Amino acid sequence: MAVVPVELGGRSYKVRIAPNLLAEAGQHCLPLLRKNSVSIVTDTNVAGDWRKIVERSFDQAGIATRWLVLDPGESTKSWAGLEQVTDWLLAGQVERGDHVVALGGGVIGDLVGFAAAILKRGCRFIQLPTSLLAQVDSSVGGKTAINAGAGKNLIGAFHQPSLVLADLSALTTLPDRQMRAGYAEVLKYGVLGDRTFFDWLVENGAAVLARESDALEHAVATSVAAKARIVAEDERETADLRALLNLGHTFGHALEAETGFSDRLLHGEAVALGMVLAARYSARLDLISTDDATRVAQAVETAGLPSEIAALGLDCDGRRLAEHMLHDKKMDAGTLPFILLNGIGSAFVARDVALADVAAFLDEQLPAH
Repeated sequence: MAVVPVELGGRSYKVRIAPNLLAEAGQHCLPLLRKNSVSIVTDTNVAGDWRKIVERSFDQAGIATRWLVLDPGESTKSWAGLEQVTDWLLAGQVERGDHVVALGGGVIGDLVGFAAAILKRGCRFIQLPTSLLAQVDSSVGGKTAINAGAGKNLIGAFHQPSLVLADLSALTTLPDRQMRAGYAEVLKYGVLGDRTFFDWLVENGAAVLARESDALEHAVATSVAAKARIVAEDERETADLRALLNLGHTFGHALEAETGFSDRLLHGEAVALGMVLAARYSARLDLISTDDATRVAQAVETAGLPSEIAALGLDCDGRRLAEHMLHDKKMDAGTLPFILLNGIGSAFVARDVALADVAAFLDEQLPAH
């Protein structure tokens, strides 16, 4: 088992990474619980695969479970979904000192984490992430949120979990497309700050995607450790360090908005294409070599992820995509920071990027109308 600490003083916690953790979840969570019962929120897809196993593990630890099973997908991460979760928790008389368990991917983790952040001004929660994307990214670091009509993750709070159990066995039931989408976030850690890890992924990415045990554990643990270091130094993204984790996200969120935040383009797929665009735009500004930009695109394409906007079949121009960026939650004093590259493994925050230039660049990437 790999154990990665997230050092945040009184809010510190551990991320445990190994196979079969869901079957042992009860004994891992028991020391944190004040009662012999716990509320668990999941979705129908995850419940079908893992509810009985998790329920049995808590039962063996002497803990009764109460379940809320939601519809899967981004549409659940909404005001209506938040109301459903909070009303259910209140009906169950959840107290401020209690822990709520989030069993699922990024949608469930974000939604339940935000509900925990605001319920009675804050109760605790435990993350049991079942997707690769959630294990290496959204379950670690305390960003919780729901989507709004104006954009993704615009309503939220920083609220750290008390424990994260990243069960690698859960990835055996993950659809291949979801696995590839999660791999985009793994690749991101190499592109933004660790060229050695990027080079390792170029050689071993196929083994990770094939869920080979040793390669998978190394990829997840390295990714979590990278995020933990950044979060420990810049928990609330008040400096530029944590902002580096948004590599690919500004371009990606614009593409997600244009595709309606739907299954037409998964979040990880959008991040992958966003990284390619960030690399190409960096090359356009002569910040990195064209060869490095090409290497990023090749790593994305080899993983079966989108590397060209043309593949999305969008009916829009660069200006429209740039306008979506105006709703980005990272807007500050009227300017939007972009995460660009000085090289593979060397990302930085650029605050002098003109959206008109970005729009012109995107027009060059889009198919001719």
